[in-house]
Amino acid sequence: MMKSYMCLALLALMPAAVQAQDCTEAATQIELTACAEADWQAADAELNQVWKDAMALMKAIDADLPEDEQGAAAQLRGAQRAWIAFRDANCAAEGYLVHGGTAEPMVVLGCMSRLTQGRSADLRALASTEY
Repeated sequence: MMKSYMCLALLALMPAAVQAQDCTEAATQIELTACAEADWQAADAELNQVWKDAMALMKAIDADLPEDEQGAAAQLRGAQRAWIAFRDANCAAEGYLVHGGTAEPMVVLGCMSRLTQGRSADLRALASTEY
């Protein structure tokens, strides 16, 4: 897993011209990986916004409960922490499909983007539930 994080850290060192490219024209592995990074960053930004909405609902539920029955916000926070650990480990495992190759960071980032988009959909559904 440490190798995956090192690969992600190396992406930050790429020139801005490579990072800000048109992904419809990506051809090299560096370009493809930069596009995967951009996709994951967008998915993560969306997740952070949806998370706030879901957490606000859980806090509202807690506010309406007697103190000894509260726990909605804590349960969601624990679930999110467990989900992040799952996502990171799962995507690191998926990276082993091309372990050691130049495509490994792209595969890991693609997995992180895909799972993060799915988690956003789950949290969006939770946040939009009538309470």
